[in-house]
Amino acid sequence: MKNVTRISAADFVNKFNNNSNLTIVDVRTHAEIESEQLQPCHPLPLQELNGSSFDALLNTLNQNNQPCDHIYLMCQSGKRAEIAVEKLADTANCQFVIIEGGMNAVKSAGAKVHKGSRNVISLERQVRIAAGTLVMTGVALGSLVNPYFYYLSGFVGAGLTFAGITDTCGMAMILARLPWNKASSCSSAA
Repeated sequence: MKNVTRISAADFVNKFNNNSNLTIVDVRTHAEIESEQLQPCHPLPLQELNGSSFDALLNTLNQNNQPCDHIYLMCQSGKRAEIAVEKLADTANCQFVIIEGGMNAVKSAGAKVHKGSRNVISLERQVRIAAGTLVMTGVALGSLVNPYFYYLSGFVGAGLTFAGITDTCGMAMILARLPWNKASSCSSAA
């Protein structure tokens, strides 16, 4: 895509430390952002991201005289930022900059991350926990109750294989919508 570039976490941290006027859009879940974030950032979780939600964010940025020519996309490891760009490729007229390695790499590169009062497990870990639990449940029930429960483990394995091939995870999108991944009512993550 012509309107997408990438920046290493180290280069981003250097730029971030020297320029407080970067426009950073965080596409992690509200709970992940409330747990830890770069400030300032603009939360727009991937599961809520579409052309109209992005346009609303751009309008807010323009009203606040925030530059919109380069939008730095932040997620936990880089995958959701890639998906965000794919979702917005035809709707936005701006330069997207994907921060390679996401929040994990930015923290490793020495960025000052603001810790929130909320302690939440990252979405990637939630997927691994849920998938592992479903596989173990399928095996246990298949052994103890009925062999048809083995299909549950097979279904999860097929889903993980599909996620690996397509780089799209349906389980992550479902988990992102659960209550503990939503914004808390007293949050001020922005």
